[in-house]
Amino acid sequence: MLIDTHAHLTDARFGHDLDAVVRRAGDAGVAAILDVGDGAEGSAACIGHARRFRNVFAAVGIHPNSASAGCDLGRIAVLARDEAVAALGETGLDYYRRHASREAQERLFRETLALALETGLPVVMHCRDAYGALLGVLRERRYAGVRGVLHCFSGGRGDAEDLVELGYFIAAGGALTYPKNTGLRETIRAVPLDRLLLETDCPYLPPEGARGRRNEPSGVVRVAEELARLRGLGFGEIARITSDNALRLFERMGTSGGGTER
Repeated sequence: MLIDTHAHLTDARFGHDLDAVVRRAGDAGVAAILDVGDGAEGSAACIGHARRFRNVFAAVGIHPNSASAGCDLGRIAVLARDEAVAALGETGLDYYRRHASREAQERLFRETLALALETGLPVVMHCRDAYGALLGVLRERRYAGVRGVLHCFSGGRGDAEDLVELGYFIAAGGALTYPKNTGLRETIRAVPLDRLLLETDCPYLPPEGARGRRNEPSGVVRVAEELARLRGLGFGEIARITSDNALRLFERMGTSGGGTER
């Protein structure tokens, strides 16, 4: 089986055929999908999907690009109590775009990490052009008990080593399949197998061969194939290892998502 640890099923591009998308994922061997929210409304929609589909679980949070001086995690904290919620996020720091100030992003990130400690839920982290700052926060003693994953990893080998040393997971997605990303492939090749997860970030980042088209959770198959090739392992072995890792991090995936679709 495979687990897609990062999808955005609330995106409008899935509005007309979500049932078929989830069904195709199941047919491709995807046993679980983490539907990642942004904001209270989007996060609530992820919970709705988790209640609707047996293999979908929710992550609730506020994306760093949506951070502002006035936003708070109050509604997210309430949503996090739902049994369909397997993680908080996505959260983190994005210094590439300028949608929110660095100060607002860091405040929100710290509040989300504190909520993770309070709830026991892992965090799904986003980072772009901010690895030094993000690692600086994660190294603080107060956050030593936080568990989580850096999704859509785009940093260097040193960043990956630092994250692993702190106990975090690293998720590989469609970018791993792009011919130009030789540095990323070399970094992922060096990450310990027990710290690797698979994701799609769909509808974004379709794998090579599908670029320009909408990505889907079933696209995680292509990512698994590339990871297996990089690590010199069989597809089934990579599927087993990464799925075991995901279930270890997202403990609530070990139970039914609560939905009824099959």
